[in-house]
Amino acid sequence: MRNRMVVVEGSFAVAHAVKVSRPHVISAYPITPQTHIVEDLAQFAADGEMNCEYMNVESEFSAISALIGASAAGARTYSSTTSQGLALMHEALFNASGMRLPIIMTVVNRALSAPINIWNDQQDSISQRDTGWIQLYAEDVQESADTIPQLYKIAEDPDILLPAMTCMDGFILSHVYEPVILLEQSLTDEFLPRYSPEIVLDPKNPMSFGAFADPSTYTEFRYKQEKAMAVALNRIEEVANEFNDVYGRYYGGLIDGYLLDDAEIVIMAMGSVIGTIKDAIDELRSEGESIGLLKVRSFRPFPADAIKKAIKNAKVVITLDKNISIGKNEGALCTEVKACLYNTDFRVPVIGFMIGFGGRDIPISMIRNLVTKAKLVEKGIFVESEIVDLREDLA
Repeated sequence: MRNRMVVVEGSFAVAHAVKVSRPHVISAYPITPQTHIVEDLAQFAADGEMNCEYMNVESEFSAISALIGASAAGARTYSSTTSQGLALMHEALFNASGMRLPIIMTVVNRALSAPINIWNDQQDSISQRDTGWIQLYAEDVQESADTIPQLYKIAEDPDILLPAMTCMDGFILSHVYEPVILLEQSLTDEFLPRYSPEIVLDPKNPMSFGAFADPSTYTEFRYKQEKAMAVALNRIEEVANEFNDVYGRYYGGLIDGYLLDDAEIVIMAMGSVIGTIKDAIDELRSEGESIGLLKVRSFRPFPADAIKKAIKNAKVVITLDKNISIGKNEGALCTEVKACLYNTDFRVPVIGFMIGFGGRDIPISMIRNLVTKAKLVEKGIFVESEIVDLREDLA
């Protein structure tokens, strides 16, 4: 039955989306809170529901390394990880991107140690922002699942060929049970073509992947990766619309707005906090406040032009980051937004608030308080970026 809604765990919805995307090789190592995804995929493989090679490995570094080899040999590949596991992959993430291998991975966002924390923030994926991977951030479970086939279609485009990660907030999305429309195999086959790369490791046609590059050639490799990211800016938008044509669901391509047209204060954020912000905006709007939301779905490539156009009428911009650049007292989204507005005719104050570290709650009341602070800027009062909700007895 088409568009049948079921109540499932977020991890199951993602695993199902991977299954219907027909990967050839899956390799992952269990780590909370992404373990349920690979458990479900292992069960699919054991039950014969997937025609793929499921590889058990001894670490996350081995998992991504195995997929680098499989992808180079022409396989559609998948992994998932989180936190310390993603950090352990760091070295090999550069290899996957530099070798132009369209590996797809779900990052179930979790705080990094030390101290040990298994709850959600986005420091893990943000720390990989310069590895050359496309990064899309999901607002809810449905988007987390629906982004999987979209990323395959984007990453495998011959003009892009970059690895990509979809980022979903740990526990908040991975372990919640909510109504989801599971992706249908027939529609997914219609949307996502079979993977048949032209350049593969083949003994009959020998070639090198990731070979030595001296100073006379290395720069051009980085240049081509950057050009591929520029191509991805348009392709992400196109694929979001193509997905909507087939499935009837749209999440924005690079960005998505909520009550933006007349908003004087614009809140910008990524991930599951978007839902809380929308509820806060609804309350504030009912009280006569002119507030809007700009959801940033694509962090890499960063949609600078789309953001400038979307917030052109704003008087104040608030960025909410579940990460921090230690030593700068600023989150990554705040830094990127300030940079994209630099050297333009558009001048608007950008206030960065860092929230939700290690899974700390983000209630509507917090969003309202931050809006109150932002309104001080309209009165000419300087408001500094800050980590929100600090406990004075611990700070």
